[in-house]
Parts: sequence; structure tokens; C-alpha cells
Amino acid sequence: MIPKIKFAGENFILLAGPCVIEGEDMAFAIAEKICQISEKLHLPFVFKGSYKKANRSRLDSFTGIGDVRSLEILRAVGEKFGVPVVTDIHSAAEAELAANYVDILQIPAFLCRQTDLLIAAAETGKVVNIKKGQFLAPDSMQFAVSKVRESGNRQVMITERGTTFGYQDLVVDYRGIPEMKKNNCPVILDITHSLQQPNQSSGVTGGRPELIETIARAGIAVGADGIFIETHPNPAVAKSDGANMLRLDLLEGLLTKLVKLKQTVDSL
Repeated sequence: MIPKIKFAGENFILLAGPCVIEGEDMAFAIAEKICQISEKLHLPFVFKGSYKKANRSRLDSFTGIGDVRSLEILRAVGEKFGVPVVTDIHSAAEAELAANYVDILQIPAFLCRQTDLLIAAAETGKVVNIKKGQFLAPDSMQFAVSKVRESGNRQVMITERGTTFGYQDLVVDYRGIPEMKKNNCPVILDITHSLQQPNQSSGVTGGRPELIETIARAGIAVGADGIFIETHPNPAVAKSDGANMLRLDLLEGLLTKLVKLKQTVDSL
């Protein structure tokens, strides 16, 4: 289903990369490292990067280096490393723009009910990855999936990213993964966003990165088809979502454990 993807069907899918494209050098460095790991572990890898951030709490938050420039970098990553690329979109007009540069269009969780956006993404013919709203029950995602399919596009994935718990926390209901798999499409678990702590008084989202392995292990154990991880060489200086990202040098160790866990689960 995903164009250019290597090792399809051999392992869980890995969607990984920085939260937002900060520049060409950082994008290439992160992509190169993840490609090396995915080749070693035979992981189907999709490079992830937002070309702009539209859902910031504060007006002075970093939103990107320019739409076209970031999209050009994403396309260059895909071409250089021969991997599919995913980015998120926020409007129907963005769907048409981004589709010229990437292989997968991602619908942000807070926009997963936006009919016009889902139709526009579907009509590009690209794979559409819909993030489950933090406010939605897992079985409600059937309607988002149907909007894409009924618009003539069968290439759809769902991504779980936690459910709002109070004002400043999220929880993952692992019952939702098998429930969403009833839609007969891949279900991805977004590890790092599930550990966000939104609505901080500072206007900057917090996070619990020390629990990344815990969330990831549980997701693989219950049958997630893939995992989504945002990673950065130095999350402390990342321009977006640094509080919940995984440090890049820790990624290989985590993925090695998850591959072994997947093998064990599959053997049961």
C-alpha cells in the first residue's frame, strides 16, 4: 500500500523523524540514522516530518521555515534515501500542495472529523493516515475511514495517539487498537504524542519521554501494525515538542527490543 517502502510485511511499520523540519542538514542526518537502523532490523520505514505547525498554543511558537522550503526538504529526503515520506496537513488547499512532495498525507487528531479535509486528502490519491482524535472513541474512527474510502481512496491508515484525561494528560486505551483494526486497515500507535502533557501554564506542551518504552512495548504486545516516534539528536533544543521526543541515539536500542518482542508475540 505504501509506495517505495522496503521490507513490507516483514515487521511492524516505523514512522519516525523530527516533529518539524528545522532545516535540511538536521532532516538528512536524522533520516540517515533511522535508515541505517531500519535496514539493520528490516523495518519498513516512513520518514516523518511536519512542514509546518499550525496548532501551536502561543503566537510566538515556532511554526516552520517556510512551507515550500520544508516540503522540498521532505521530497529530497525521500529521493536521497529511497523511503516514503509523511507530513500532516490542515486544510483542503494544503492537501493538494503537500501531495506534490510526499507519499502519505496525515490528518492531525484535532481535525479527524473535518469532512472537507478528509475528502481533499483522499482525492489526491495518496495514502491517508488519520490520527484518532483525543476526544473520540476508537469505534468512531470508522466514520473517518469511510469518508476517505467513499471518496474513492482505499489507501488509509489510523493512528492512535492517546485520549484526553483531565486537562493536562493523555492515556492510551489499548483496547482501541484491536477495535480500530476492524476497519481492515493498518493501525499505528503514536508513542511520543501519547506521552504529551498539553495545556501547561507556560503555553509549551510537556511530556513523559521516560515512558516511551513502556507505551511502545504495550502497543507491540497488543498487535499494533506500526509505531510512530518523533526523535531528535537533542530534544532539549528542538523547536517543537522536545519535551516528549526520543533522543536519536536511544532509538536503535528501543527498536531492537521491540523487534524481539514482535517476534515473540508472533510466535505465540
